[in-house]
Amino acid sequence: MTIQLDKQEVVDLLRKEGKNEHVQKALQELPDKIDHEKHAQMLQQKFGIDPGKLAAKALEKELR
Repeated sequence: MTIQLDKQEVVDLLRKEGKNEHVQKALQELPDKIDHEKHAQMLQQKFGIDPGKLAAKALEKELR
């Protein structure tokens, strides 16, 4: 199952985790809608984000 994430969710997560050095890069390089599978490698390597956790959090939010 493909999960679409908003770029803003990723930016907010980076800020929350104190990864401010990655915020500007994420704003410039990530598309507005992020496919957690298609962009998994970029999320992990460039921004240190676990795409699985991000997808789980998005699913949890949708189910509420």
